[in-house]
Amino acid sequence: MAYYIGLMSGTSVDAIDAVLCNIDESSANPIQLLHNKSLPFPNVIQQQIHSISNAEYAHDPIEEMALLDRELGELFAEAVDDLLKDSEYSKDDITAIGSHGQTIRHRPDAYHPFTIQIGNPHSIAARTGITTVADFRTRDMVYGGQGAPLVPAFHQAIFHDPQQDRMIVNLGGIANITYLPANGELLGYDTGPANTLMDQWISRHQNKSYDQNGEWAQQGKVLPELLNDFMSDPYFSQPNPKSTGREYFNLNWLKQFSLDDFAPHDVQATLLELTAQSVSQAIQQHTQTGTVILCGGGAYNSVLQQSLKTHLSNFEVTTSQEFGVAPDWIEAMAFAWLAHRCLNNLSGNLPAVTGAKQETILGSIYPA
Repeated sequence: MAYYIGLMSGTSVDAIDAVLCNIDESSANPIQLLHNKSLPFPNVIQQQIHSISNAEYAHDPIEEMALLDRELGELFAEAVDDLLKDSEYSKDDITAIGSHGQTIRHRPDAYHPFTIQIGNPHSIAARTGITTVADFRTRDMVYGGQGAPLVPAFHQAIFHDPQQDRMIVNLGGIANITYLPANGELLGYDTGPANTLMDQWISRHQNKSYDQNGEWAQQGKVLPELLNDFMSDPYFSQPNPKSTGREYFNLNWLKQFSLDDFAPHDVQATLLELTAQSVSQAIQQHTQTGTVILCGGGAYNSVLQQSLKTHLSNFEVTTSQEFGVAPDWIEAMAFAWLAHRCLNNLSGNLPAVTGAKQETILGSIYPA
């Protein structure tokens, strides 16, 4: 057995999720969540991340990115310190930290595909005194992959059941699915927005960071023609493997739909339905029955969950909590697991998911 820490900051840009895990891949339960902690981003940091992630950002991007990279590295290290202080473990117990970083640009379809995550791993390793593994996505892209999603390999390790088909749905800023057939090869990809458009829309109109339990969306009504316009975006019909991010699905994307003609809460209801419909259609392309396991922050949105259940009436729809893991912590656990894979010279990507030419070890190692 070995102890690892996983750090995750997703496209919702709300907090740094930190987990402490026990990993033993020879065990029937290969990864055990021992402790977790969330460190919210200060508002000024949130705003800086949103600004620099905007493709139309007009300031000096190199200077801003370098400064923010160092500042986020310090925040990630602080998250580790807070996690350990609240646990019975010390830095000497930890084999390594797996830090995803904060994505500010993801361009899998560029002439030379690239991805940028900031949150300086040198700072994390130096301040915590713990070896840090980071930059997990680039190697997959060098081999022709999308660099995302990476979590399906972890989903396979903890959720696969040889008796039934399972579909894991991560509802973070972006939605992605992992299809785990009882027999056969798994697949996974980003289906489109989960919370990111709803978060940005409610932030613009109500100055709230997210729509708790979908309460604002529930006050509105779904606009069928607008929903059809949303769903006509080429991304939704693009074959997998595919990945996307906030740099595509954002307020600029929404501008093309002339939303000033509609009540804001009706737009919110329609954005929620966009998530439910795009996820459901993706699932039904691959299987018509089985268990759908929701994770990520969107798993707590009761209105979204009910809409998914309506679309997926032939499926059992539940959350990862039913399997002993709170929905919030799955992704951070995945990067603890990927750090373990890296240090043990084991591949971390799945070519069937990312489109890479081969399996490869993911991550760069930053010694303490």
